[in-house]
Amino acid sequence: MNLPQDFIEELHRVLGDDTQSYVRSFSDPPFRGISINRLKTTPRQLLPLLDFRTEPSPFYQDGYYIPSDVQKIGSSPLHHAGAFYVQEPSASSAVQLLNIEKGDYVLDLCAAPGGKSAQIASLLSGSGLIWSNEVVRNRASVLVSNFERMGIANGIVSSCYPDVLCPALSECFDKVLVDAPCSGEGMFRKNPDAVNEWSREHVLSCAARQLSILQSAVSALRPGGIMVYSTCTFSPEENEMTVRQLLSLCPDMEPFPIDEPFGRKTDLDNAVRITPLEGGEGHFAARLRKSGSGPRRDLPQNKLPPQPREMLRAAEEFMDDIFVRRPDMSLRIIGERLYLMPKGISSLQGLGVIRAGILAGEFVKKRIEPAHALFSASNPSELRRVLPLTLDDPRTAAFLSGMEIDCSAPKGYTAVTIEGMPVGFGKCSSSTLKNKYPKSLRLS
Repeated sequence: MNLPQDFIEELHRVLGDDTQSYVRSFSDPPFRGISINRLKTTPRQLLPLLDFRTEPSPFYQDGYYIPSDVQKIGSSPLHHAGAFYVQEPSASSAVQLLNIEKGDYVLDLCAAPGGKSAQIASLLSGSGLIWSNEVVRNRASVLVSNFERMGIANGIVSSCYPDVLCPALSECFDKVLVDAPCSGEGMFRKNPDAVNEWSREHVLSCAARQLSILQSAVSALRPGGIMVYSTCTFSPEENEMTVRQLLSLCPDMEPFPIDEPFGRKTDLDNAVRITPLEGGEGHFAARLRKSGSGPRRDLPQNKLPPQPREMLRAAEEFMDDIFVRRPDMSLRIIGERLYLMPKGISSLQGLGVIRAGILAGEFVKKRIEPAHALFSASNPSELRRVLPLTLDDPRTAAFLSGMEIDCSAPKGYTAVTIEGMPVGFGKCSSSTLKNKYPKSLRLS
């Protein structure tokens, strides 16, 4: 591969004598990995089910390397069930540095396609809140899809500019992740086309945008809260220099040293860089803390219109037919749609919210048609009807392909699980399950 000479010179500022070793690494296959989703499974349960070998990643407690030649991993039933997220190993390091604790409110400000949000939700284990924002609307829609697959119930997805969103959510978050858009130098081995898009001008324009995003993000962080800034570039202008500029412009932010064993240190004690020489494609992460201490503020509340009594009664009856024990969430009717929202969440108008909590169903004439997300995010032990499938059951591939399958469950809407993990649902009648798996997700 012919790398731009300007890039080589810049890289030498970062890697020094290791520059040629990095260049030679382009003859090796890129690193690949997965992050396990504890909302659906555990490493102990999942790893024996995989049909490829894994090795623990140093970058994240639930991260694993997978072979570079694994094919069609997105077609795996386990992937459909949300057991894992396919993620470049070093990309998972940023969430590890956030020190997520159960009950945290976490903002992932530049979140699409959703790998880091999935990690955060997994570590929260259904507690607290994960708010994932993406400015580009169609990329935010990908976030919604990944939230549904991973079974994330305690989440909000929005598409809003950071300079609008963050002041409106002033001091509402314990942790903030800014995985900023960058020049993508760490993706050169994985995506050679990215080399052709590289230029010094692009690096400098990215650095200006990153600083602006970070300045907005500071306002969303509570006193004493932790912020991690990450990129997939090696550029000092986008990394160390941007962090230094932020610290000079925001005196309430301070370095928070990193003591993790992975990566190579930088000339900032609160930052780490990962290259192919350290086992990842390329990532930079810096950790900062907001000075002072104090609780987070409540999310802004908008006055809600009265819930239609008849529709609400129908919704309650619907939920009681699906669940033995309802999820500990609020029922909310918006238009013709029924949502399950984390308690304390209002309508959040004006913040580009696309999805809050779970879309549970939609009113169709005098009945409610369940939504896929209701079952994907469910706990099978709380459901009235479950059809358990295994990887070697021929009905598994048939269900994921949209076919009707044999069903021994009682009549009614029935969750389908794969190795104990909810993947979707159907309607069981006369020993047959009418398939409700979304067409957009089906195996072709």
